[in-house]
Amino acid sequence: MPATELGDFLRSRRSQVTPHDAGLHSYGVRRVPGLRREEVAILAGLSADYYTRLEQGRERNPSAQVLDALSRALRLDADQEMHLYRLARLAPGVRGSGAREAVAPALLQLMNTFDSAPAFVLNPLLDVLARNRLAEALFSSFTVTDNLLRMVFTDPAAASFYADWPRVAQASAATLRLAVGHGPDARLSALVDELSAASPTFRRVWAQGHVRGKTSEAKNLVHPEVGAVDLTFQAFDVRDKPGQQLIVYQAEPGSSSEHALKLLGSLTATRDREQRDARAGRP
Repeated sequence: MPATELGDFLRSRRSQVTPHDAGLHSYGVRRVPGLRREEVAILAGLSADYYTRLEQGRERNPSAQVLDALSRALRLDADQEMHLYRLARLAPGVRGSGAREAVAPALLQLMNTFDSAPAFVLNPLLDVLARNRLAEALFSSFTVTDNLLRMVFTDPAAASFYADWPRVAQASAATLRLAVGHGPDARLSALVDELSAASPTFRRVWAQGHVRGKTSEAKNLVHPEVGAVDLTFQAFDVRDKPGQQLIVYQAEPGSSSEHALKLLGSLTATRDREQRDARAGRP
C-alpha cells in the first residue's frame, strides 16, 4: 500500500492510546500496542473500512468533521490536531522560501537590545536564522550551530550542555515533525535522512511520531564557563514572516541563573571589546 504522512501519523497516534485511556474494554491478544483500527473507527463514528483506507493511503481527502472525530478518538492535543489538519491539507501550511528565510532588520535590532535574554529566530526546520550575542555566548560550546536538530543530535557538546538530554532530544524531534504538515519539502526530507543516518536516537524518537510546538517550558543547561543555568523560554510567531519564530530565554529574577547569564554577558562584552581593540591596534 502507498504510504502517506497522514496514514503514518494516524498509526503512530493509535499506538499511543490504550483501551483504558479510551474507556474501552480490552479483549483478545493484542499484536500491537495501543488501539486496534476497529476501535479507533468505533470511537470516531467511522466505518472500519474507511479508517483502514485512511491509514493505508487509499483515502487521502477526509473532511473536517472526520478529522475532528479522529482528534477526539486519538486524544490529540492542540499541536497534534493542527498537524493532522495540515497533513490532510485542510489547514494553511508554511513553505520555506528565500524571502521568508531573511530576518527583518527591525527584529534583529530588537533582539540585540536583550542584554540579559538569549534570543534567536527559527524556521519550521529549526534552522537558526539569527541570534543575539548572548545566545551566541550561551551556545558557544557547540561546533554545529546552524540547526537545533543538528546541535542536539550530532554535536558532542549537546550531551553535557543539556542536563536532561533525552527529554530535549524527544521534544526537538517532535517540534520538527510539525514541519511535515507544511507541505512537501525536499530540505525536510534531506534533514531527516541526514539525522537518521547520524543518530540512532533520532531514528528512534522520530519513529514514535510525536508532535508538539515550542511553548514555555524549563531548560536546564550547563554552560562550560558559568555552570548550571535554569531558564524558561517563550516562543513568538513572527507575524510578517509566516513560519518564523522568535525564541527568548529568560532566568528567574534574583536567581543564580540570572547571575550566571549576567556573568556570561559580561564575559562576552569583555571579549568583544578586546577583539575590537586588537583590530584597532590598541593595547
